[in-house]
Amino acid sequence: MKRAPVAPTAGLSPRDAARPRPGIDVDAATRVALASLEDDKAEEILAIDIRGRSSFADMLIVASGRSARHVSAVADHVMRKLKDSGVKDVRIEGLPQADWVLVDAGDLVIHLFRPEVRAFYNIEKIWAGGSTPLAS
Repeated sequence: MKRAPVAPTAGLSPRDAARPRPGIDVDAATRVALASLEDDKAEEILAIDIRGRSSFADMLIVASGRSARHVSAVADHVMRKLKDSGVKDVRIEGLPQADWVLVDAGDLVIHLFRPEVRAFYNIEKIWAGGSTPLAS
């Protein structure tokens, strides 16, 4: 029997998950993240504005990589570019396996998947009302 991948937030303690962090310019951070994802040839990029619909973030980005190595590289690059643009305290979860990597930049959360893992979890369906598909 094939096991489902473990969600990347599974290792966070409740204290870390609830720790307040300074706000960011979500729109600027989103532009930086989207440019990075497009530059790195991420696939099926989807930006979902969840302002007013969630307390954990204002914007979600969901994208796929072709392989675990591609997902890992894309995650590392987007994290670096967010930090270079002034976003502080960017956290990353799920890099060792790189099936599902979560980049947490406060009010911007980026989910990067291998295609079969993305299809299994289908998280964009939860937020479908506010999504904006982007060409990849």
